[in-house]
Amino acid sequence: MRLEGKVAVITGAARGLGAAFAAGFAREGAGVVIGDIADGAKTVAAVEASGGRALYVRADVTEQDQCNALARAAVDRFGAIDILVNNAGTLVTIKPFMEVTSEEWIQVMKTNALGPFHCIKAVFPYMRDRGGKIINIASATIFEGVAGLPQYIASKGAVVALTRGMARELGDYNINVNAIAPGFTHSEGGDEFDWNKKFPPEPLDEIQLPLRCIKRPAYPEDLVGTALYLASDDSRLVTGQLIVHDGGLSLH
Repeated sequence: MRLEGKVAVITGAARGLGAAFAAGFAREGAGVVIGDIADGAKTVAAVEASGGRALYVRADVTEQDQCNALARAAVDRFGAIDILVNNAGTLVTIKPFMEVTSEEWIQVMKTNALGPFHCIKAVFPYMRDRGGKIINIASATIFEGVAGLPQYIASKGAVVALTRGMARELGDYNINVNAIAPGFTHSEGGDEFDWNKKFPPEPLDEIQLPLRCIKRPAYPEDLVGTALYLASDDSRLVTGQLIVHDGGLSLH
């Protein structure tokens, strides 16, 4: 198994993409720590039902002390931290930019951009002497130029910039830092995003699938292999990189 004996901290793993990462990492032998403000019991149960090891810790990534507590809980339970997946994010609504308040902008930036920074700071003391893998979840919207999401796109662009800077700074400690940029993905959060948008009226699949090179919907399980690659020794010399996972939509 590719992650045998490893320990992965995954934020935002109570459902959706993060839950898929947790299940996939556990199948490959990792002990999984789920950090989320939502109840992660369902993810823990799913991992344990398949024979894996999991722990849920309530953590708000906008608070440094809660991220520190998440990291300490992971080490207390499993003895180390080898992998961090910064997946936690704020769900937003597509709407005219004039309706986006400064308060909304700041909150999205706190969760989507400051949150990963908090988590990297929290796990670094445990990775400093042993190395590790950090995977940040960005978004293909930064290339697709989706209207109605200025705060979200700005926050995910910041994640890419943070990835490159941290890769440079943490390389001397044998810590790889990379990012994945998913396109629209069907999950609990993704479907809520689609249903709640103010425009366009059509489902996003109707708009996007004809423009993709690979013309089928995306699901959380589609991204697990990419995350496993970045979390495993298969990517030992890959760092500071962004993998766009949108079926080729952003090529247009």
